[in-house]
Amino acid sequence: MKKRKLGKSNLEVSALGLGCMGMSFGYGPAADKKEMISLLRTAVERGVTFFDTAEVYGPFTNEELVGEALAPFRSQVVIATKFGFAPDPNGGPGWPALNSRPEHIKEVAEASLKRLKTDVIDLFYQHRVDPNVPIEDVAGAVKDLIAQGKVKHFGLSEAGVQTVRRAHRVQPVAAVQNEYSLWWTRPEQDLLPALEELGIGFVPYSPLGRGFLTGKIDETTKFDSTDFRNIVPRFTQEARKANQALVDLLSQVAERKKATPAQIALAWLLAQKPWIVPIPGTTKLHRLEENLGAASVELTPDDLRDIHSASSKITVEGDRYPERLEQMTGR
Repeated sequence: MKKRKLGKSNLEVSALGLGCMGMSFGYGPAADKKEMISLLRTAVERGVTFFDTAEVYGPFTNEELVGEALAPFRSQVVIATKFGFAPDPNGGPGWPALNSRPEHIKEVAEASLKRLKTDVIDLFYQHRVDPNVPIEDVAGAVKDLIAQGKVKHFGLSEAGVQTVRRAHRVQPVAAVQNEYSLWWTRPEQDLLPALEELGIGFVPYSPLGRGFLTGKIDETTKFDSTDFRNIVPRFTQEARKANQALVDLLSQVAERKKATPAQIALAWLLAQKPWIVPIPGTTKLHRLEENLGAASVELTPDDLRDIHSASSKITVEGDRYPERLEQMTGR
């Protein structure tokens, strides 16, 4: 697996990381713990060195899973986790409130270190911008944690460009994590140029459109009652039917390249910038291997032009988040 550097931070990771959320949370019931430990360790054997989790996934159980699975390989891997919510310890329903107060950030760091079975967090993201706490205070709190040797790098998730600039002045931001894929290209408008200017890496989550770009979901697919996609406007039956055009495009390119639609979607992201590191998630070994195969799919300038030309004529239907969660992004 080739390596990439996230901007000017000298944080070097595998060209594709692994998003771990879905193993515990978000896409139906939590997967079997032993199987997920095996999958995480197989990912390390296949060359993955970048793993993404958060305290809110579960809550808490995903960090514990990642910590246990990666403990034998700790020196070989980079673990990213996130603060910024105030999850209900009893796992109450609904998305929790935001909390990025400096004292809370420091409490979260201590708890995450224990769950991750480590003495340092490689990359500590603010999960969502908290409008009640100046970003300078957030960056200052992480700067303190870095000075104490508890955190190595600072990141932001779903932050707007001005917030990134303000944070970066207080404590250099190593990476910004936002949704980015062929069906959500808004980061191209202002975020990617700003990150390039500042020397900050970019970590696209949901690079396969929450599974839709794999071609394995269509208008007839039924999701588990606990699956987050049930409340996502982009996953209504009508939207899925309309959005099939994008999957058809990926399938056409995939056929030409002797690859799969998922591999084309990931290869397209890798081709955008050398400091972009997507983090597709999965709970299945064959999907992990399929995703990692994307790193060896070469898209030529002609391929990229064709994809851009065809995709720009497709209008993706439906918002990517329910309204309340969308209001938490781009601040």
